[in-house]
Amino acid sequence: MVSFTTLVAAVAAAATSVTANPIEQMRARGIQPGQGTHNGFFYSYWKDNGGTVDYNNGERGSYNVRWTNVNNWVGGKGWKPGPPRKVSYNGTWANHNVNSYLALYGWTTNPLVEYYIVEAYGTYNPSSGAQRLGTIEDDGGVYDIYKTRRVNQPSIVGTASFDQYWSVRRVKRVGGTIDTQKHFDEWKRQGNLQLGAWDYMIMASEGYQSSGSATIEVKA
Repeated sequence: MVSFTTLVAAVAAAATSVTANPIEQMRARGIQPGQGTHNGFFYSYWKDNGGTVDYNNGERGSYNVRWTNVNNWVGGKGWKPGPPRKVSYNGTWANHNVNSYLALYGWTTNPLVEYYIVEAYGTYNPSSGAQRLGTIEDDGGVYDIYKTRRVNQPSIVGTASFDQYWSVRRVKRVGGTIDTQKHFDEWKRQGNLQLGAWDYMIMASEGYQSSGSATIEVKA
């Protein structure tokens, strides 16, 4: 992730382009890049340089997105702040042959932590090379728990070093209920993974060096 200030600066720099870029197209549809609220839900959108993303907020907690030749992008709908809750979602996500995730995604501060509860992934398992700490059962499935460390990387507070916590579902799915409190409790019990003050939580689609699409609706 990058700071909203950095993203706004990038948008301003791109505004001189003759051809409308994806951020300008989003503004034309009434969608502000970065973060905001829509139909009572919080949304977050971020991409780095490279490729295009066509992201649209839909009714209630829904969104649809198509990305093409991106380096990295992530976005979706949820809540801010995002304290523990049971999150139900459904939709379509058919990116099994590209590098992409479908995950409940969020941040805390003090400590700064980026976390993922991964429901489905494509060609790359995000836990590859990570430190495995245990397992958790939730909504009829088994998740593996991992921890990774990011050093001097983009975050919600700018460039920083922080831990990433992961629950990765063994049997992929697109639709169900996630009891986030279970995951947070097991992260702490099995790996002493501490979380801080709740920032945002979204049901996110993410693409890395890929093209793909998704239509997701999140409910509380």
